[in-house]
Amino acid sequence: MPIDVIADRPTILMLEDSPLDAELIREHLEGISPEPVIIRAETRADYIMALDARGFDLILADFSLPDFDGMTALEMAARQVPDVPFIFVSGVLGEEVAIESFRRGATDYVLKQRLIRLRAAVERALAEARDKAEHRRVQQQKELLVRELSHRVKNTMAMVMSLVRRTARNSTDVESYVENLLGRLRAMADAHALLFETNWSEAELADVISRTLAPHLQGRGARFEIENGPSVRLDPKASLALSMVFNELTTNAVKYGALSNETGRIVIGWCIEPVVADDGSEGREVRLRWREVGGPGVTPPEDEGFGTTLIQRSIQYELHGDAEMTYAADGLVCLISFPFGVKKDAGAA
Repeated sequence: MPIDVIADRPTILMLEDSPLDAELIREHLEGISPEPVIIRAETRADYIMALDARGFDLILADFSLPDFDGMTALEMAARQVPDVPFIFVSGVLGEEVAIESFRRGATDYVLKQRLIRLRAAVERALAEARDKAEHRRVQQQKELLVRELSHRVKNTMAMVMSLVRRTARNSTDVESYVENLLGRLRAMADAHALLFETNWSEAELADVISRTLAPHLQGRGARFEIENGPSVRLDPKASLALSMVFNELTTNAVKYGALSNETGRIVIGWCIEPVVADDGSEGREVRLRWREVGGPGVTPPEDEGFGTTLIQRSIQYELHGDAEMTYAADGLVCLISFPFGVKKDAGAA
């Protein structure tokens, strides 16, 4: 017995073998808003099929049935659909039986001689069921949010501890250690603030760039040229990774590159290009270029520092892309590419 659920209308499963009583019950349910959809089960087999199909909001059941009894029907419902209210509608239901039915999970009972009570009993049961369902939904959402928050906090703390250790290992004095560490932590904080504003869903690449560069723009705004490309929506993991990358590039430019003199400038642009994978499948990737011009001449470092390692590993592991650093005569060029349009796990941000 398939049950067709109609949106916004409650569905009532009625276990009743008598056509006359079933019609009377239907009449007494008229006027309920929204009007319920009533599915009738006449036999045990019909009832079992309906329980298996689920999709109903309330059960009305006779107590005396030809091939089984209402108490058995109640026990079956309690096992399979424990959150669905169950109301007995019976011609005879003694006090002891009524008490026992409540003990086993029945919501209410209405005598067929007093069907005038039926509509109120059904409306009350449906309302209570909706309230309980909403409470369960809120609790489940709360538990989900707590687990997600715990996961994010653990990952964030792990990243902070890694930054503290690696920054200390690559710093020559306390002053540079504090400066580098604070810059990286600020980049993390700014990225988290942006993600909080987007409810930890997705952030625009342009917003990630502007938010990360903001602390470095004071007195240097004219020296940044951002060639806004197409819209690129980033999941939280990618947003955080790129924030750290842009912070490293900017910090390096201030110390050694285009922002270390009075004439250098930085040009940032990106595009989306079609690509063909090794297996022949087609896709797209974001290609982003950070280019420094007008600064002092640069040469490849003898030893790869933590900043360079952070850039390359962030792009490789968090965005499944590549970062290529070119030390040109007129300034550093960093080419970043990563797949676009493929959803990645945002929970590990």
